[in-house]
Amino acid sequence: MRQAIFRTLIVIGLSAPTALAAQTGPSQEKLRRGEYLATIMDCAGCHTPGVFLGKPDMQRPLAGSEVGFHIPGLGVFFPPNLTPDRETGLGSWSEADIVKAVRQGARPDGRVLAPIMPYKSYGRLTDADASALVAYLKSLKPVANRVPAIVGPGEKATAPHLSVVMPQ
Repeated sequence: MRQAIFRTLIVIGLSAPTALAAQTGPSQEKLRRGEYLATIMDCAGCHTPGVFLGKPDMQRPLAGSEVGFHIPGLGVFFPPNLTPDRETGLGSWSEADIVKAVRQGARPDGRVLAPIMPYKSYGRLTDADASALVAYLKSLKPVANRVPAIVGPGEKATAPHLSVVMPQ
């Protein structure tokens, strides 16, 4: 009887740190790796308000841009909010949803991201790096910031945008 109790206590003692680690979220090392990846991938270079106006709003990093890209024949696209806000950002997206968007350019609703998003290059992220990037994005302060809606080809944009001109 004592051996059974002793074994039970050992199992509980060994599993408690694992359970606690799972509850505390990603490690600081993983978050630092994700932040590093978001930095070298220049996520903020498109997804931070004000960046295209020369005044990045670093109180709302990665909260989406109010300035879009006009791509001839495709329309005008606005870099979305990458913070974990549930209404205007990635808060309702799973890790798999975010990884698929970053690597393959496919949103959970099936829409393909604009080709200005370099998902073909990001498709080479390792599983560990993709997971670290997601952990970092999910760790950000949620910022409610709805970016302007996509404008189809031939429609008039109601928000400022940059035009991508194809070489002749």
